[in-house]
Amino acid sequence: MNDFLCGITFSPFSPRGSLTGEEARESLRLMKERTGANFVVFAPNARQKTAFSESMDYKSEENVSDDELQGMIAYAQELGLAVALKPTANCSDGTWRAHISFFDTDVPCEPKWGNWFASYTEFQVHYAKIAQKMGINMHIAGCEMVQTEHRQKEWRKLIADIRREYQGLVSYNTDKYQEGHVTWWDALDVISSSGYYPVNDWENQLDRIEKVVQQYKKPFFFAEAGCMSVKDSCLVPNNWEVTGEPDAAGQADWYRAMFDACKSRDWVKGFAMWSWGSRLYPENEACLRGDYEIFAKPAEQVIREAYADLTKRG
Repeated sequence: MNDFLCGITFSPFSPRGSLTGEEARESLRLMKERTGANFVVFAPNARQKTAFSESMDYKSEENVSDDELQGMIAYAQELGLAVALKPTANCSDGTWRAHISFFDTDVPCEPKWGNWFASYTEFQVHYAKIAQKMGINMHIAGCEMVQTEHRQKEWRKLIADIRREYQGLVSYNTDKYQEGHVTWWDALDVISSSGYYPVNDWENQLDRIEKVVQQYKKPFFFAEAGCMSVKDSCLVPNNWEVTGEPDAAGQADWYRAMFDACKSRDWVKGFAMWSWGSRLYPENEACLRGDYEIFAKPAEQVIREAYADLTKRG
């Protein structure tokens, strides 16, 4: 990680066909142009029925195809963007992936960790092979899998299996507040987490994360960070169920607070903001929306200015 990662997550968890066509390419080009990004994260997804299902499917119509993903990766590289792949497991019933969990002691007729990790490993290794083939800069081995993280032995084996197929940087995106609970950061090249912290609490959380970074002596970046353009989302930016009046100014203020807090922390090596869609909405409707998207909202300009400054600093 020589350059500061000025990143955006592009069209995460999208269904088949989302990355095909000129509209998606134009959206990626505009993402780079309008934000000054030098880094993009693609997040293909596997679906398991519930948080207690032992297997997942990454070949269904709910996920982008390998061909369209590789085509978009190649285009991102043509644009001069560094690329990360973050294959992510999700539950089809809407349960947040952080709740995926099983009995720690195998019980007959109950779902088991061993079966789940076998399926998850197949999923991750599939994309590790694509990452190697496409010359991708980083493989992020999952996102916010909080209830799985204590299974240290299985995670270490998974990381070793990924490394057999992929020679680049390997990271894992833990959830907010969990940075100090992962005990296998030493097996990875880069520590990353989701930076959804309250607008008025960044300094406290950065103080806490800094101790983890110092302990493991690894580069760190926020593999996700964002806030909805909804009133009071800045107080609980991780809660995608917040409802209320659109508040694009509040979203922008949250981004300013994050950048201001992080600028004095030289161990923060980057961000991948959440998010930018492959199909863009009309610009005149941007500030009427209440979501994490940043296109044509005041937050977009905040990010552009911060990324321009961070790029100059190297």
